[in-house]
Amino acid sequence: MNDSPRHASHLLAQPKVLAWAMYDWANSAYTTLMITVLVAYIQRVVFPTDQWGTTGAVIWAWGISLSMLVGALLAPVVGAMADARGNKREWLGVTALTGSACGIAIGLVPATNYVLVVALFLAANLMLELSLGIYDGFLPEIVGEDDVAKASAWGYGLGYVGGGIALLIAMLFLAFGERIGLSTVASRLQASLVLMGAWWGIFTLPAIIVLRDSSPGSLSQPADDVPEASSLDLITKSARDVGSTIRDLKTNVPLAFFLLSFLFFNDGVQTVISQASTFALQELSFDEAGLMAVILMIQFLAFPGALAIAWIATKFGEKTTLMGCIAVWSLVLVVALRIQTQAEFWILAAVIAIVLGGTQAVSRAIMSRMIPEGENAKYFGLFHLSGKATSFLGPFLFGAIVAFTGSSRLAIFGLLPLFLIGGWLLLRVKLERKALETVQNPKRVC
Repeated sequence: MNDSPRHASHLLAQPKVLAWAMYDWANSAYTTLMITVLVAYIQRVVFPTDQWGTTGAVIWAWGISLSMLVGALLAPVVGAMADARGNKREWLGVTALTGSACGIAIGLVPATNYVLVVALFLAANLMLELSLGIYDGFLPEIVGEDDVAKASAWGYGLGYVGGGIALLIAMLFLAFGERIGLSTVASRLQASLVLMGAWWGIFTLPAIIVLRDSSPGSLSQPADDVPEASSLDLITKSARDVGSTIRDLKTNVPLAFFLLSFLFFNDGVQTVISQASTFALQELSFDEAGLMAVILMIQFLAFPGALAIAWIATKFGEKTTLMGCIAVWSLVLVVALRIQTQAEFWILAAVIAIVLGGTQAVSRAIMSRMIPEGENAKYFGLFHLSGKATSFLGPFLFGAIVAFTGSSRLAIFGLLPLFLIGGWLLLRVKLERKALETVQNPKRVC
Protein backbone atom coordinates (compact mmCIF):
# COMPACT_ATOMS: atom_id res chain seq x y z
CA MET A 1 0.00 0.00 0.00
CA ASN A 2 1.28 3.42 -0.91
CA ASP A 3 0.46 5.93 1.83
CA SER A 4 1.96 8.99 0.18
CA PRO A 5 -0.01 12.21 -0.17
CA ARG A 6 0.25 11.74 -3.94
CA HIS A 7 -1.50 8.37 -3.66
CA ALA A 8 -4.15 9.86 -1.38
CA SER A 9 -4.88 12.70 -3.81
CA HIS A 10 -5.22 10.20 -6.65
CA LEU A 11 -8.34 8.88 -4.95
CA LEU A 12 -10.17 11.94 -6.22
CA ALA A 13 -9.08 11.06 -9.76
CA GLN A 14 -11.49 8.13 -9.52
CA PRO A 15 -14.94 9.33 -10.69
CA LYS A 16 -16.81 7.35 -8.05
CA VAL A 17 -14.73 8.74 -5.19
CA LEU A 18 -14.90 12.32 -6.46
CA ALA A 19 -18.67 12.12 -7.03
CA TRP A 20 -19.13 10.63 -3.55
CA ALA A 21 -16.97 13.28 -1.88
CA MET A 22 -18.84 16.04 -3.69
CA TYR A 23 -21.94 15.25 -1.63
CA ASP A 24 -20.04 16.42 1.45
CA TRP A 25 -19.25 19.60 -0.49
CA ALA A 26 -22.97 19.87 -1.35
CA ASN A 27 -24.64 19.36 2.02
CA SER A 28 -22.04 21.29 4.01
CA ALA A 29 -23.38 24.51 2.49
CA TYR A 30 -26.69 23.74 4.18
CA THR A 31 -25.18 22.85 7.55
CA THR A 32 -22.89 25.91 7.55
CA LEU A 33 -25.46 28.45 6.41
CA MET A 34 -28.07 26.90 8.68
CA ILE A 35 -26.14 27.86 11.82
CA THR A 36 -25.28 31.33 10.52
CA VAL A 37 -27.97 32.55 8.11
CA LEU A 38 -31.07 30.41 8.72
CA VAL A 39 -30.94 30.88 12.49
CA ALA A 40 -30.81 34.66 12.03
CA TYR A 41 -33.63 34.62 9.48
CA ILE A 42 -35.98 32.60 11.70
CA GLN A 43 -35.23 34.48 14.93
CA ARG A 44 -34.92 38.03 13.57
CA VAL A 45 -37.18 38.11 10.49
CA VAL A 46 -39.81 35.37 10.75
CA PHE A 47 -40.19 35.65 14.54
CA PRO A 48 -38.76 39.06 15.49
CA THR A 49 -38.12 39.46 19.20
CA ASP A 50 -40.13 42.67 19.54
CA GLN A 51 -43.29 40.86 18.38
CA TRP A 52 -42.77 37.24 19.37
CA GLY A 53 -40.49 37.44 22.40
CA THR A 54 -38.39 34.27 22.59
CA THR A 55 -40.66 32.26 20.27
CA GLY A 56 -38.10 32.20 17.47
CA ALA A 57 -35.35 30.84 19.71
CA VAL A 58 -37.65 28.14 21.09
CA ILE A 59 -38.87 27.09 17.63
CA TRP A 60 -35.28 26.99 16.39
CA ALA A 61 -34.09 24.75 19.25
CA TRP A 62 -37.12 22.49 19.28
CA GLY A 63 -37.21 22.29 15.49
CA ILE A 64 -33.65 21.01 15.34
CA SER A 65 -34.32 18.57 18.17
CA LEU A 66 -37.50 17.23 16.55
CA SER A 67 -35.99 16.78 13.09
CA MET A 68 -32.92 15.06 14.54
CA LEU A 69 -35.06 12.75 16.66
CA VAL A 70 -37.30 11.74 13.74
CA GLY A 71 -34.25 11.37 11.50
CA ALA A 72 -32.53 9.16 14.05
CA LEU A 73 -35.56 6.89 14.25
CA LEU A 74 -36.13 6.68 10.49
CA ALA A 75 -32.52 6.45 9.28
CA PRO A 76 -32.03 2.74 10.11
CA VAL A 77 -35.36 1.85 8.47
CA VAL A 78 -34.58 3.85 5.34
CA GLY A 79 -31.10 2.32 5.25
CA ALA A 80 -32.48 -1.20 5.56
CA MET A 81 -34.96 -0.52 2.75
CA ALA A 82 -32.16 0.80 0.54
CA ASP A 83 -30.13 -2.34 1.20
CA ALA A 84 -33.10 -4.59 0.49
CA ARG A 85 -33.90 -2.88 -2.83
CA GLY A 86 -30.29 -2.15 -3.75
CA ASN A 87 -31.29 1.45 -4.53
CA LYS A 88 -29.20 3.69 -2.31
CA ARG A 89 -28.63 6.03 -5.25
CA GLU A 90 -32.36 6.64 -5.66
CA TRP A 91 -32.80 7.23 -1.93
CA LEU A 92 -29.88 9.68 -1.92
CA GLY A 93 -31.43 11.56 -4.82
CA VAL A 94 -34.90 11.76 -3.26
CA THR A 95 -33.71 12.88 0.18
CA ALA A 96 -31.01 15.31 -0.98
CA LEU A 97 -33.02 16.97 -3.75
CA THR A 98 -36.11 17.24 -1.56
CA GLY A 99 -34.02 18.90 1.13
CA SER A 100 -32.49 21.20 -1.48
CA ALA A 101 -35.93 22.23 -2.75
CA CYS A 102 -37.08 22.94 0.81
CA GLY A 103 -34.02 25.10 1.40
CA ILE A 104 -34.66 27.14 -1.74
CA ALA A 105 -38.34 27.49 -0.83
CA ILE A 106 -37.50 28.90 2.61
CA GLY A 107 -35.84 31.82 0.87
CA LEU A 108 -38.71 32.33 -1.59
CA VAL A 109 -41.88 32.11 0.51
CA PRO A 110 -42.96 35.27 2.36
CA ALA A 111 -41.54 35.53 5.86
CA THR A 112 -45.06 36.28 7.11
CA ASN A 113 -46.06 32.72 6.23
CA TYR A 114 -44.28 31.49 9.32
CA VAL A 115 -46.07 28.12 9.43
CA LEU A 116 -44.75 27.20 5.98
CA VAL A 117 -41.27 28.51 6.78
CA VAL A 118 -41.08 26.31 9.89
CA ALA A 119 -42.46 23.29 8.00
CA LEU A 120 -39.84 23.72 5.26
CA PHE A 121 -37.11 24.11 7.88
CA LEU A 122 -38.16 20.86 9.59
CA ALA A 123 -38.39 19.01 6.27
CA ALA A 124 -34.97 20.19 5.06
CA ASN A 125 -33.32 19.16 8.32
CA LEU A 126 -35.02 15.76 8.24
CA MET A 127 -33.97 15.12 4.62
CA LEU A 128 -30.38 15.94 5.51
CA GLU A 129 -30.41 13.45 8.39
CA LEU A 130 -31.86 10.69 6.20
CA SER A 131 -29.49 11.35 3.30
CA LEU A 132 -26.33 11.08 5.39
CA GLY A 133 -26.85 7.43 6.35
CA ILE A 134 -27.44 6.50 2.70
CA TYR A 135 -24.42 8.52 1.61
CA ASP A 136 -22.10 6.89 4.14
CA GLY A 137 -23.33 3.48 3.00
CA PHE A 138 -21.54 3.97 -0.34
CA LEU A 139 -18.10 4.42 1.25
CA PRO A 140 -17.01 0.76 1.61
CA GLU A 141 -18.34 0.06 -1.89
CA ILE A 142 -16.26 2.63 -3.77
CA VAL A 143 -12.78 2.10 -2.23
CA GLY A 144 -10.77 -0.76 -0.81
CA GLU A 145 -10.23 -1.18 2.91
CA ASP A 146 -6.80 0.45 2.84
CA ASP A 147 -8.24 3.65 1.34
CA VAL A 148 -11.36 4.02 3.48
CA ALA A 149 -9.83 6.50 5.95
CA LYS A 150 -8.33 8.65 3.19
CA ALA A 151 -11.54 8.75 1.15
CA SER A 152 -13.56 9.56 4.24
CA ALA A 153 -11.17 12.39 5.08
CA TRP A 154 -11.38 13.78 1.54
CA GLY A 155 -15.16 13.85 1.89
CA TYR A 156 -15.10 15.75 5.16
CA GLY A 157 -12.30 17.99 3.91
CA LEU A 158 -14.14 19.00 0.74
CA GLY A 159 -17.22 19.56 2.88
CA TYR A 160 -15.43 22.10 5.03
CA VAL A 161 -14.11 23.94 2.00
CA GLY A 162 -17.49 23.91 0.25
CA GLY A 163 -19.29 25.11 3.36
CA GLY A 164 -16.70 27.82 3.85
CA ILE A 165 -17.01 29.11 0.29
CA ALA A 166 -20.82 29.16 0.56
CA LEU A 167 -20.54 31.07 3.84
CA LEU A 168 -18.15 33.56 2.26
CA ILE A 169 -20.60 34.19 -0.60
CA ALA A 170 -23.42 34.68 1.91
CA MET A 171 -21.27 37.19 3.80
CA LEU A 172 -20.77 39.09 0.54
CA PHE A 173 -24.54 39.14 0.02
CA LEU A 174 -24.98 40.64 3.47
CA ALA A 175 -22.20 43.19 3.03
CA PHE A 176 -22.81 44.30 -0.59
CA GLY A 177 -26.34 43.07 -1.36
CA GLU A 178 -27.69 46.59 -1.81
CA ARG A 179 -25.56 46.97 -4.93
CA ILE A 180 -27.48 44.11 -6.61
CA GLY A 181 -30.93 45.22 -5.52
CA LEU A 182 -31.15 43.52 -2.12
CA SER A 183 -32.14 46.62 -0.20
CA THR A 184 -33.10 45.04 3.13
CA VAL A 185 -31.35 42.68 5.51
CA ALA A 186 -34.28 40.27 5.14
CA SER A 187 -33.86 40.12 1.35
CA ARG A 188 -30.12 39.47 1.71
CA LEU A 189 -30.78 36.64 4.14
CA GLN A 190 -33.38 35.21 1.76
CA ALA A 191 -30.90 35.33 -1.13
CA SER A 192 -28.40 33.47 1.04
CA LEU A 193 -31.04 30.82 1.81
CA VAL A 194 -31.73 30.32 -1.91
CA LEU A 195 -27.96 29.91 -2.34
CA MET A 196 -27.98 27.36 0.51
CA GLY A 197 -30.61 25.15 -1.13
CA ALA A 198 -29.35 25.54 -4.69
CA TRP A 199 -25.76 24.72 -3.70
CA TRP A 200 -26.96 21.54 -1.96
CA GLY A 201 -28.96 20.40 -5.00
CA ILE A 202 -26.53 21.29 -7.78
CA PHE A 203 -23.51 19.64 -6.18
CA THR A 204 -25.53 16.54 -5.32
CA LEU A 205 -25.96 15.76 -9.02
CA PRO A 206 -22.50 14.16 -9.52
CA ALA A 207 -23.27 11.57 -6.83
CA ILE A 208 -26.69 10.80 -8.31
CA ILE A 209 -25.28 10.46 -11.83
CA VAL A 210 -22.11 8.48 -11.09
CA LEU A 211 -22.72 6.29 -8.03
CA ARG A 212 -24.22 2.81 -8.36
CA ASP A 213 -25.02 0.14 -5.78
CA SER A 214 -22.35 -2.53 -6.02
CA SER A 215 -23.94 -4.94 -3.55
CA PRO A 216 -27.70 -4.99 -4.03
CA GLY A 217 -29.78 -6.73 -1.41
CA SER A 218 -31.66 -9.95 -1.80
CA LEU A 219 -34.98 -8.22 -2.42
CA SER A 220 -33.77 -6.15 -5.33
CA GLN A 221 -33.90 -9.02 -7.83
CA PRO A 222 -36.83 -11.31 -6.96
CA ALA A 223 -37.22 -14.70 -8.54
CA ASP A 224 -39.53 -14.96 -11.54
CA ASP A 225 -42.20 -16.85 -9.60
CA VAL A 226 -42.03 -14.62 -6.52
CA PRO A 227 -43.83 -11.27 -6.61
CA GLU A 228 -41.74 -8.24 -5.73
CA ALA A 229 -42.24 -7.15 -2.14
CA SER A 230 -44.53 -4.16 -1.70
CA SER A 231 -43.30 -0.95 -0.09
CA LEU A 232 -45.36 -1.70 3.02
CA ASP A 233 -43.84 -5.18 3.23
CA LEU A 234 -40.38 -3.68 2.89
CA ILE A 235 -41.07 -1.09 5.59
CA THR A 236 -42.35 -3.80 7.93
CA LYS A 237 -39.44 -6.08 7.15
CA SER A 238 -36.97 -3.20 7.44
CA ALA A 239 -38.33 -2.25 10.85
CA ARG A 240 -37.95 -5.87 11.99
CA ASP A 241 -34.42 -5.93 10.54
CA VAL A 242 -33.51 -2.80 12.51
CA GLY A 243 -34.75 -4.42 15.71
CA SER A 244 -32.88 -7.60 14.82
CA THR A 245 -29.72 -5.60 14.08
CA ILE A 246 -29.90 -3.92 17.47
CA ARG A 247 -30.47 -7.30 19.17
CA ASP A 248 -27.52 -8.76 17.24
CA LEU A 249 -25.27 -6.22 18.93
CA LYS A 250 -25.43 -8.47 21.99
CA THR A 251 -23.22 -10.91 20.12
CA ASN A 252 -21.32 -8.30 18.09
CA VAL A 253 -19.57 -6.92 21.13
CA PRO A 254 -16.87 -4.79 19.43
CA LEU A 255 -19.44 -3.02 17.26
CA ALA A 256 -21.72 -2.48 20.26
CA PHE A 257 -18.88 -0.89 22.24
CA PHE A 258 -17.87 1.28 19.28
CA LEU A 259 -21.42 2.55 18.76
CA LEU A 260 -21.74 3.32 22.48
CA SER A 261 -18.38 5.06 22.39
CA PHE A 262 -19.41 7.12 19.36
CA LEU A 263 -22.70 8.00 21.08
CA PHE A 264 -20.82 9.74 23.90
CA PHE A 265 -17.80 11.38 22.29
CA ASN A 266 -19.71 12.51 19.19
CA ASP A 267 -22.30 14.17 21.44
CA GLY A 268 -19.42 15.98 23.12
CA VAL A 269 -17.97 17.08 19.78
CA GLN A 270 -21.28 18.38 18.46
CA THR A 271 -22.04 20.23 21.70
CA VAL A 272 -18.65 21.94 21.80
CA ILE A 273 -19.17 23.13 18.23
CA SER A 274 -22.73 24.36 18.84
CA GLN A 275 -21.99 26.04 22.18
CA ALA A 276 -18.55 27.51 21.51
CA SER A 277 -20.14 30.77 20.37
CA THR A 278 -21.90 31.13 23.73
CA PHE A 279 -18.56 30.68 25.46
CA ALA A 280 -16.92 33.27 23.18
CA LEU A 281 -19.72 35.81 23.69
CA GLN A 282 -20.08 35.42 27.45
CA GLU A 283 -16.52 34.88 28.54
CA LEU A 284 -14.43 36.67 25.91
CA SER A 285 -16.76 39.44 24.58
CA PHE A 286 -16.58 38.44 20.90
CA ASP A 287 -18.77 40.38 18.46
CA GLU A 288 -20.70 38.75 15.59
CA ALA A 289 -18.11 39.64 12.96
CA GLY A 290 -15.37 38.08 15.04
CA LEU A 291 -17.36 34.88 15.51
CA MET A 292 -18.03 34.58 11.77
CA ALA A 293 -14.33 34.98 11.11
CA VAL A 294 -13.57 32.16 13.53
CA ILE A 295 -16.14 29.94 11.77
CA LEU A 296 -14.50 30.63 8.42
CA MET A 297 -11.10 29.76 9.85
CA ILE A 298 -12.44 26.48 11.24
CA GLN A 299 -14.07 25.61 7.90
CA PHE A 300 -10.86 25.98 5.92
CA LEU A 301 -8.38 24.66 8.48
CA ALA A 302 -10.48 21.53 9.06
CA PHE A 303 -9.75 20.37 5.50
CA PRO A 304 -5.96 19.90 5.84
CA GLY A 305 -6.56 18.76 9.40
CA ALA A 306 -8.80 15.91 8.24
CA LEU A 307 -6.25 14.84 5.62
CA ALA A 308 -3.39 14.98 8.12
CA ILE A 309 -5.22 12.85 10.66
CA ALA A 310 -6.21 10.37 7.93
CA TRP A 311 -2.50 10.03 7.08
CA ILE A 312 -1.72 9.49 10.77
CA ALA A 313 -4.42 6.80 10.86
CA THR A 314 -2.70 4.91 8.03
CA LYS A 315 0.56 5.00 9.98
CA PHE A 316 -0.58 4.28 13.53
CA GLY A 317 -3.99 2.69 13.10
CA GLU A 318 -7.49 4.11 13.15
CA LYS A 319 -8.31 3.19 16.73
CA THR A 320 -5.10 4.70 18.11
CA THR A 321 -5.63 7.85 16.05
CA LEU A 322 -9.23 8.22 17.24
CA MET A 323 -8.10 7.79 20.86
CA GLY A 324 -5.61 10.58 20.25
CA CYS A 325 -8.36 12.82 18.87
CA ILE A 326 -10.51 12.19 21.94
CA ALA A 327 -7.54 13.06 24.16
CA VAL A 328 -7.09 16.37 22.29
CA TRP A 329 -10.78 17.21 22.72
CA SER A 330 -10.48 16.50 26.44
CA LEU A 331 -7.42 18.73 26.70
CA VAL A 332 -9.29 21.53 24.89
CA LEU A 333 -11.99 21.48 27.58
CA VAL A 334 -9.40 21.67 30.34
CA VAL A 335 -7.55 24.55 28.67
CA ALA A 336 -10.85 26.40 28.16
CA LEU A 337 -11.01 26.85 31.94
CA ARG A 338 -7.94 29.07 31.83
CA ILE A 339 -8.01 31.10 28.60
CA GLN A 340 -8.70 34.83 29.03
CA THR A 341 -8.11 36.50 25.65
CA GLN A 342 -9.60 36.34 22.17
CA ALA A 343 -6.19 35.45 20.76
CA GLU A 344 -6.10 32.36 22.98
CA PHE A 345 -9.59 31.42 21.76
CA TRP A 346 -8.40 31.66 18.14
CA ILE A 347 -5.59 29.22 18.95
CA LEU A 348 -7.99 26.85 20.69
CA ALA A 349 -10.38 27.08 17.72
CA ALA A 350 -7.52 26.19 15.38
CA VAL A 351 -6.79 23.05 17.41
CA ILE A 352 -10.49 22.15 17.30
CA ALA A 353 -10.53 22.65 13.53
CA ILE A 354 -7.62 20.26 13.04
CA VAL A 355 -9.15 17.41 15.07
CA LEU A 356 -12.78 18.04 14.08
CA GLY A 357 -12.69 16.61 10.56
CA GLY A 358 -10.27 13.89 11.57
CA THR A 359 -12.46 12.68 14.42
CA GLN A 360 -15.47 12.37 12.11
CA ALA A 361 -13.56 10.85 9.21
CA VAL A 362 -11.76 8.19 11.27
CA SER A 363 -14.99 7.28 13.09
CA ARG A 364 -16.72 6.74 9.76
CA ALA A 365 -13.77 4.70 8.47
CA ILE A 366 -13.81 2.44 11.55
CA MET A 367 -17.52 1.87 11.15
CA SER A 368 -17.11 0.92 7.50
CA ARG A 369 -14.64 -1.81 8.51
CA MET A 370 -16.99 -3.40 11.01
CA ILE A 371 -20.19 -3.87 9.00
CA PRO A 372 -21.21 -7.06 7.15
CA GLU A 373 -21.12 -7.23 3.37
CA GLY A 374 -24.27 -5.99 1.64
CA GLU A 375 -25.70 -4.22 4.69
CA ASN A 376 -23.85 -0.93 4.49
CA ALA A 377 -26.81 1.45 4.46
CA LYS A 378 -28.58 -0.40 7.27
CA TYR A 379 -25.59 -0.36 9.60
CA PHE A 380 -24.69 3.20 8.73
CA GLY A 381 -28.29 4.07 9.56
CA LEU A 382 -27.65 2.49 12.95
CA PHE A 383 -24.40 4.47 13.11
CA HIS A 384 -26.34 7.69 12.64
CA LEU A 385 -28.90 6.53 15.19
CA SER A 386 -26.04 6.13 17.67
CA GLY A 387 -24.75 9.58 16.76
CA LYS A 388 -28.16 11.20 17.21
CA ALA A 389 -29.76 9.08 19.95
CA THR A 390 -28.51 11.29 22.78
CA SER A 391 -27.93 14.47 20.80
CA PHE A 392 -29.99 16.32 23.39
CA LEU A 393 -27.76 15.25 26.29
CA GLY A 394 -24.77 17.54 25.69
CA PRO A 395 -26.77 20.75 25.11
CA PHE A 396 -29.00 19.93 28.09
CA LEU A 397 -25.96 19.38 30.30
CA PHE A 398 -24.37 22.62 29.06
CA GLY A 399 -27.55 24.62 29.67
CA ALA A 400 -28.10 23.13 33.11
CA ILE A 401 -24.59 24.10 34.24
CA VAL A 402 -25.01 27.64 32.87
CA ALA A 403 -28.38 27.95 34.65
CA PHE A 404 -26.91 26.72 37.94
CA THR A 405 -23.54 28.51 37.89
CA GLY A 406 -23.97 31.35 35.38
CA SER A 407 -20.66 30.32 33.78
CA SER A 408 -20.34 28.98 30.25
CA ARG A 409 -16.67 28.34 31.05
CA LEU A 410 -17.68 25.76 33.65
CA ALA A 411 -20.36 24.47 31.28
CA ILE A 412 -17.80 23.75 28.54
CA PHE A 413 -15.59 21.96 31.05
CA GLY A 414 -18.64 20.02 32.24
CA LEU A 415 -18.74 18.21 28.89
CA LEU A 416 -15.51 16.37 29.75
CA PRO A 417 -17.29 13.20 31.02
CA LEU A 418 -18.75 12.64 27.54
CA PHE A 419 -15.24 12.32 26.09
CA LEU A 420 -13.88 10.28 29.01
CA ILE A 421 -16.72 7.77 28.80
CA GLY A 422 -16.41 7.60 25.02
CA GLY A 423 -12.67 7.03 25.23
CA TRP A 424 -13.03 4.31 27.88
CA LEU A 425 -15.56 2.44 25.72
CA LEU A 426 -13.36 2.78 22.64
CA LEU A 427 -10.48 1.17 24.52
CA ARG A 428 -12.58 -1.99 24.77
CA VAL A 429 -13.09 -2.30 21.00
CA LYS A 430 -11.10 -4.82 19.04
CA LEU A 431 -11.00 -3.47 15.50
CA GLU A 432 -11.14 -6.18 12.87
CA ARG A 433 -11.24 -5.73 9.13
CA LYS A 434 -14.77 -6.33 7.86
CA ALA A 435 -15.45 -8.76 10.66
CA LEU A 436 -17.96 -8.64 13.46
CA GLU A 437 -17.75 -10.82 16.53
CA THR A 438 -19.61 -14.11 16.19
CA VAL A 439 -21.94 -15.93 18.54
CA GLN A 440 -19.20 -18.41 19.22
CA ASN A 441 -17.01 -15.70 20.72
CA PRO A 442 -19.38 -13.13 22.20
CA LYS A 443 -17.23 -11.86 25.06
CA ARG A 444 -14.02 -11.06 23.26
CA VAL A 445 -13.75 -7.30 23.62
CA CYS A 446 -10.08 -6.49 23.75
